[in-house]
Amino acid sequence: MAKGYWVVHITVSDMDAYRVYQEFVRPFLAANDGRFIIRGGAQTVVEGSVRPRTVVVEFPSLADAQRAYHSPEYQAGMQTRLQASVADFAIVEGLEG
Repeated sequence: MAKGYWVVHITVSDMDAYRVYQEFVRPFLAANDGRFIIRGGAQTVVEGSVRPRTVVVEFPSLADAQRAYHSPEYQAGMQTRLQASVADFAIVEGLEG
């Protein structure tokens, strides 16, 4: 079964509020079998443009990634992120095998 991913490019406008979201999302992801693959490290844009922060979260399947995002718990918890940042957020199916 192919894994599922959250691929997020973020511009943070309020780092203090964003830290509140980070404190929520770490245990939320752990409880939902999600794990950070990329979490805001250094990046060099070599073509096009992206937001300053990139985050990739891996889930066991695309269905798990979708279920976590649409869960009532995440929808409530992400309100802090929405107030503290602007994001381009995609849920993507990985390659099988």
